Amino acid sequence: MLISRTMHRGDSRGSSGECPDYATIAPVIFELFSMTCAPQPLPDSSRSEAAYACCLEAPSLISRFLQHPPVGFDARLSEQGLPYFFTPFDLLTTADDAFEKRVRSWPGYRFWNAWLRVDSCFVGTTVSEYSPLPQGVSPHDLAQWLQEACAPQRKLTIVKDVPCNSPLLSEADNRYAQTLIDECTRRGFISVEGQALAYVPINFATIDEYLARLSHSRRRNIRRKLRSREALRVDVLDTGDARFNDDAWLTQLYGLYKAVYDQSEIHFDLLTPEFFSSLLRDAESNGRVFCYWHCDELIGYNLCYVEGDKLLDKYIGLSYPLALEFNLYFVSWFVNLEYALANGLKFYVAGWTDPQVKASLGADFTFTRHLVWVRNPLLRKLGNRFRHHFESDTQWHQEHTA
Repeated sequence: MLISRTMHRGDSRGSSGECPDYATIAPVIFELFSMTCAPQPLPDSSRSEAAYACCLEAPSLISRFLQHPPVGFDARLSEQGLPYFFTPFDLLTTADDAFEKRVRSWPGYRFWNAWLRVDSCFVGTTVSEYSPLPQGVSPHDLAQWLQEACAPQRKLTIVKDVPCNSPLLSEADNRYAQTLIDECTRRGFISVEGQALAYVPINFATIDEYLARLSHSRRRNIRRKLRSREALRVDVLDTGDARFNDDAWLTQLYGLYKAVYDQSEIHFDLLTPEFFSSLLRDAESNGRVFCYWHCDELIGYNLCYVEGDKLLDKYIGLSYPLALEFNLYFVSWFVNLEYALANGLKFYVAGWTDPQVKASLGADFTFTRHLVWVRNPLLRKLGNRFRHHFESDTQWHQEHTA
């Protein structure tokens, strides 16, 4: 019942919890997908930039998402300035491994598994760390609109990635988010623990000081992998650089992003070439493209944004197998830390995926909540009962910080 993670640096999932049996949930699945849906047009607007609460990114990135949505997405903007999108959604996308395995073992799965793919409404975007919430609308009014105008249009509605006391946001933004969570849960939305957003506070003077905080074995492993950096050349280009006017090179860059997407365990939001071109040619967005070369061959790149006191790590493209041979995932992590440190930034925000790997690299984590509305009231109760099967990042974090 949850939104899948946006592509940043690969993918990983955990598993835990007791799984329901087939007899318990199969009739409910049938009921969910045999219901008819009479969609009505939601309020829309041509405005693509607004003032948002709970948003780390510039409004221009939200605008690009609306102009060039991922493949199969129908992206909209409400009259209040709230971005949302319609897309089919596989209910097992972010289920824990044990639950997914159990469901796949039920009788006749290959015949009825298509029922698990629901035409859904997601409130938010897949290009922002948090759901951008319009500042000019109170949490009470927004919750009312979500319940009365938005949720009835689809069988499943998910307000994705609402922050919970995030150290990356202001006190006012966190207060807005918590009030929205309270208002929505009071109205019957199911509140589900979200994913682990990795970040690093830049509270160290040197990389050696940062590494000293890690265990001896981790330091040794990281230093070994970082030796490959000696064979690499790193160029940092601003978005809007004249080199991004080369269509052939943009095609190559998109191909490297697509290579990462293709090897990922989860496939949800396939970004388009037009989206990437618009990002890379936008000189006003404060984007930084870290390009990694071995001799004259591009083996990978990392698109980040400088927003306020933060470096936001957004997209990575890799040339396999060279990127693996040169440990580019780890090299780029420390290049980004060095850039944030050299430019007086306070945070490096490293995205949602691979929490175990990022924890080993010294990241901290902050969590979100997803607010889920199941249109059928009986199914809503069932969804509340089984929500823990979709909270694997939180369960992983609790197990490793206990």
